[in-house]
Amino acid sequence: MEKTANKQMICRTLMEAAREDRNIVALCSDSRGSGSFAPFAKDFPEQFVETGIAEQNLVSIAAGLARCGKKAYAVSPACFLSARSYEQCKVDVAYSNTNVKLIGISGGVSYGALGMSHHSAQDIAAMSAIPNMRVYLPSDPLQTAELVKALLKDEKPAYIRVGRNAAEPVYQEGEYSFVMDKASVMRDGRDVALIACGEMVAAAKAAAEILEKEGIGAQVLDMYCVKPLDEEAVIRAASQVRAVVTVEEHGPFGGLGSMVSQVVARTWPKPVVNLTLPDAPVIAGTSAEVFAYYGLDGAGIAEAVRKILRPDGKEA
Repeated sequence: MEKTANKQMICRTLMEAAREDRNIVALCSDSRGSGSFAPFAKDFPEQFVETGIAEQNLVSIAAGLARCGKKAYAVSPACFLSARSYEQCKVDVAYSNTNVKLIGISGGVSYGALGMSHHSAQDIAAMSAIPNMRVYLPSDPLQTAELVKALLKDEKPAYIRVGRNAAEPVYQEGEYSFVMDKASVMRDGRDVALIACGEMVAAAKAAAEILEKEGIGAQVLDMYCVKPLDEEAVIRAASQVRAVVTVEEHGPFGGLGSMVSQVVARTWPKPVVNLTLPDAPVIAGTSAEVFAYYGLDGAGIAEAVRKILRPDGKEA
């Protein structure tokens, strides 16, 4: 699988399906360019709705179309979709149980130097708190395509958050078996479990490779299904390792780390460390620069694991 932006894979997958299913409708809030949906608008003009910079209308119109039998995919920057449209997501989509898939593009710190107004470090917590709303953060292009194909088969609400830039492939065609709402165990290990979502999965995988050279076995779980969380996978991992580390492009409250910590504390108590963005406006820079600064890259995650397993600085 080539290095491709996950948002592009969403568009490609929907275009393939739209050729056979005229009920598939894409909606954008002046975001067809940034959301990579210009090809969809060009090829399927009768199945595309442009609302302009009106995110609340975007969600409500999508819900209305869903009530008329359409399969609505509302595409907008995650920072606005999860904040400006929050009431519409809660009432028109989740409470009304409409077949709307909310696509939050350029999630996390994708917008880099544009700052906190354009960052979405709260969306996992916000959207997960809505009853009847599922939350997904696919890790790479192949998984993104498989997720969209699966979502096309159901009529339940969902929020999908993807980044802005080309995503590093972590799976290869023919070697990956996608299962809806089940975490993927990418590596086995008996010392620490790295549970990550979204583009942090590639970083967790890189950290595991670094630690392997030091004799530390790191299990890596791709928890793309943040809600519903695959609790069985969390419990199984916690039972096999000395400590659990979660990694996410999100703030410290209410995200993947909070959910995993609750499960581990309730079922198989042991040390859990959540690696996240800080509870503060993040520094300006590219995604890679921000991740490195806050220890959310392979090297930073590996260092965090060393501190957990070797708190005195000595060999375990």
